[in-house]
Amino acid sequence: MQGKELYEYAVIRFVPSVEREEFVNIGVILYCKFKRYIGIRYHIDEQRLNAFSKHTDCQLLKDYLEGWEKVCHGRKDGGVIAQLDMPNRFRWLAATRSTIIQSSPTHTGFCEDPEAEVDKLLEEYVLS
Repeated sequence: MQGKELYEYAVIRFVPSVEREEFVNIGVILYCKFKRYIGIRYHIDEQRLNAFSKHTDCQLLKDYLEGWEKVCHGRKDGGVIAQLDMPNRFRWLAATRSTIIQSSPTHTGFCEDPEAEVDKLLEEYVLS
């Protein structure tokens, strides 16, 4: 495993009715301390989400995810949370919450290139 570094990731889930605990995977967040990397990828398949829940507001969902992206990348327009250091931004994004956007439990893995890994995870957990 020479050259590979530990990373953590969580799957982003769309949960239209929190009470029912049903969800659709819509993205992933990945954090790699030693590579100083944090990344987020998501994909909104409007047809799939509308079939899953008739009352899906895809534009609102996109707006929320754009906010998560601002926090992830530490952008100034992402608010106070976006100004935290990378580990704390990841922990905030991956924290347990009961809203329409939730994260899975955090998982770990090893990779050489976290940018490629986050794309691979999106493909595996969201697009396939």
